[in-house]
Order: sequence, then structure tokens, then C-alpha cells
Amino acid sequence: MKRKAVLIMTMLAVLWNGCAVPAADACTTTIVTKGASADGSAYVTHSNDSFSSDPSIVYVPAKDHPAGSVRKVYPSAIAWDDLPEYNCTSNPRLVAPERAPGYDYPGLKETKPLGEIPQAAHTYAYIDSDYGVMNEKGLMLGECTNNSLHLEYLEPKPGRGIFYASELGRVALERCSTAREAVRLMGSLIDTYGLWGTGETLLVADKEEGWVLEMQPTPSGKGGFWIAQRVPDGEFFVAANQFRIRSIKKDNPDQIFNPRLPEMLKEVGWAAYDKQGNIDWVRTMQAAEDFHPYFALRRVWRAMSLVAPSAKLPSKVRGWDTEKYPFSIRPDYPLTLAEIMDLHRDAYENTVFDRTKGENAGMFASPYRYGSKKWERSITTRNIAYTWITQFNDKLPAPIFWLSVNAPAESVYVPLAVAPLPEAYEKANREKFDLAKAWWITGQVTMLTRGYYSAFSPEVRAAAHKEEQRAAELVKASSSQSAETFAQTLRDNAQRTLTTWHNLYGNLLVSKDADHRIDYDVKKSETIKQDKVTKY
Repeated sequence: MKRKAVLIMTMLAVLWNGCAVPAADACTTTIVTKGASADGSAYVTHSNDSFSSDPSIVYVPAKDHPAGSVRKVYPSAIAWDDLPEYNCTSNPRLVAPERAPGYDYPGLKETKPLGEIPQAAHTYAYIDSDYGVMNEKGLMLGECTNNSLHLEYLEPKPGRGIFYASELGRVALERCSTAREAVRLMGSLIDTYGLWGTGETLLVADKEEGWVLEMQPTPSGKGGFWIAQRVPDGEFFVAANQFRIRSIKKDNPDQIFNPRLPEMLKEVGWAAYDKQGNIDWVRTMQAAEDFHPYFALRRVWRAMSLVAPSAKLPSKVRGWDTEKYPFSIRPDYPLTLAEIMDLHRDAYENTVFDRTKGENAGMFASPYRYGSKKWERSITTRNIAYTWITQFNDKLPAPIFWLSVNAPAESVYVPLAVAPLPEAYEKANREKFDLAKAWWITGQVTMLTRGYYSAFSPEVRAAAHKEEQRAAELVKASSSQSAETFAQTLRDNAQRTLTTWHNLYGNLLVSKDADHRIDYDVKKSETIKQDKVTKY
């Protein structure tokens, strides 16, 4: 057994190092408004799906700044690839000691900024990752990268815009306490300083409102195209690598955009219209599917169908610009936190697209695919670095986020406050095995489970649900604590959960002989088959 454990540990390190290469991002992100949730909380979720993602989660403290000081605006490798000329790499994502201790890497060259903006007198504390997560006021963010046939990627160069979506979100977290305020600030920053990078969706919410902000660089790199739309209270929104806002309407109180947006789109020759004569944002951006049908839209269909099966949304549609899927949808019943967690574990189970059965399944009923081919996507995917679920309501002592490091289908969600984090979450390195870091602690269980999915997945899922239920009860029982005590309670719980997860890996190795537990017909899936995707 010891030899087996050593062999698996070696394979883990090799697999992780092999995955630390640039890969296309493909995130799924949702808003659950307070009226759509069972406990009255507002939620924003985001899965960061990239093999090149930095798995570190960083606490950025609140600060006071002298009059006349400036804020540096940094590039981000997560936008496309490393930028050596700016000392900008995927891991670590940022070397900038002035921003936070978690970005202080002695011996590494500091990241060079793309530009500067005037600094605010006071900035709020927030949680950061490849994209901003949440601030101390309860402002919550989510993100996904979007495809556009007009402009796939605009690289940063002198004379072009200095903002990518990740830095826009961080400035909003530093300066804003409400979603509406954040949308207006980020829009003004785009107008003033310009965008580079890819088309992006940023979800922006507070405990009262949820907004969807979508943006695209201009061909010139000056300014940018952007529009935001409010998600009605009581409804659920999902985006999956495709723009989701449709008709641009001047007098729509639920939309915010630069008044010149329609004119700007006409000037570059992109404007496309709906049947009512309004400019259609999706068609205007040429927001086609990524590589083939149902890379994006199938996830939208699945998420909406899970929360509102009575809507009977069609799983197959005519084209990428279909109007069959609404902007947002009212769930059939209030959504619980556990249901929101499991949504990000979904592989189309119990549908005709079930990734764990028949020809759709890989070895040992695995829902995942390997190799360079772009497979039809489910919500869960093997390249998820982490998933967060931010949560805020008036009953919580402080805003919290539930963090699953590695794909939540083979990992566990842990609640944490917007406060200093356990060391296990900061300065994680994909290329150096370190059992002091959450990335590697949970990664052991993740990789072992994927090797014998049909044998271990039910056991790992049950262990995760048990830990998450216990943590939810702890959060509820701690509602009368001060914000500081509450944060410490959650840090202590996180350490306990990581210990439990480390022990789970050992228990799986010691007490379960996977080779004798597989109740699965290997002959039917001993080779990986190409998915049968429906063409438009």
C-alpha cells in the first residue's frame, strides 16, 4: 500500500505540472437574486476554468491613501497568455507588494503596470483571485470570457486601453458598496481609459440587486463597448462564455450604457438588429459558439432547466443567436445553498446528454475528456481551478464566500469571510507540491477520484455534502458573533475541513481497493469516443 501511495503521489505531481500550460478559459457564472433564494441571501457564483489559472486566493486589506496618490493598473495573463514584457505571468498572477502581502514575492521581478489612475482616499478590503471576488461591503463579482467573431483578442500596447475586466472588477471592489455604483464606475473607467483583452461578462451584485455588465474592446483600443442589465429580483441568471444581453433600449430603466453606444456600434459597422428594430447586442458582437454548437448554450439550457424545469426550455436550438433562452428566469422554487453548490457539479446527469453514462462517458464513468480537442462542455470540467459562491444577507455578521479549490464535483466548499485568510489559500504554486496548501490538499482527492470515478465519486460527494452541511449549520449558529470573531470561526473551520479532506485521501487509499470495487463495463468505454454534437 505504501508503494501504491508513493506512485499515486508521483503521478499527481506529474499531472499537475503537465496541466500548468495556457489553455482557453471557459467559465460558468450565475446570479441568484435574494428573491430567488430560500434564505433571502443574494448569491453570485463563478467557476474559474483554466489550466493556467493561479490557484492562490488573496486578501487585500483596506487602506487610506495620501492626497494626490495614484493607483497602478496591471495587466493580467489570464486574459490570454503571459506578457513577459510586463513581467506578467500566469503563476503568480501578480507581483505587487504595495497591493497586498499575498502579492509580495521576494526575488521575483515586480509586474509592470499598463498605466495609472487617480487613487481613492480610502479603499475597501476585498478577496482577490484571477478576478475580484467580494469586498467587505458585500459587493460580489462573477466572470466569464466571451467569444466574438469581430474581435477575438486585443493585445495591450501603448496608446490602447489599460483595463482588462479583472482590474476593472478590483477597482470596483476597492471603491464601491453597491452593484449599481460599481457598474457606473466600471463603465466610466472603460470610457476614459479604454479596454484591451477579450469580450467579458462581469456579474455585479449586492444584497439587494444583481447586474450583468458585458464589455468588448473596440478595434482601435480607444474606449470600449459596454452595457449592463439588471436581473429582476426573484430571478436566476447564468452566463457561459457567450454574451447574454439582447436588445439595447434607450429608455429601459433596467439597462445602463454609454449613451453613445448605438452610434459607436454603427460607426464600426457592427450594428445588427432585432425584429423590432433595436440593436441586438448578441448579434452585434457576433457572439457565436466557441468551436462548435453547445459549448456555451448547453450550459445555459442546463442551468435554467435545473432551476425551472417547468419552463421546458428546448435543449436544441437553431443557432448561436437563438432567442429561445430568456435573459433570466424565475425558479420553480426558492433555491437552497446546497442546490446552488451542486449546480456547479453538474455533468448533465439523468438527461440524454449525461456525461457519466453510455457513449458520453469516459473511462470508469468519468464525465471528463482529455487531449487537445474541444469537447462539448458540461458545467463541471476537469480544468476548474476553483469555484466561489459569494453570499450576503442582513443576518450574516459579515459577507462570506464559499470556496471550492479544484473542481467542486470532486472537492468541497468551505466558507470564508472577507478577512485575512488561512495561509493554506495564499501563494499556492501549481509547479511545487506542498501539502500546506489547499490546492494540493484537495487536489489529492480530486485526482484519485478522477482515476476511479465510478468507484470513488459517490463517496467523495457524500463527504463533501456532510462537510458543507456542518459548515452551513456553523454559519447559522455564529450569526450573533462580531465580524472579527466570525472570521476567526470560519478560519478555524477551514483548517478543520482541510484536515478532513487530507484524511479522506488517505482513507480512500488505505481502506478501499479500487481495482476490486469497479462495478463498470470497461469494454464499452476502453477508448475515448468523440461526442456526437448536434449541428445547427
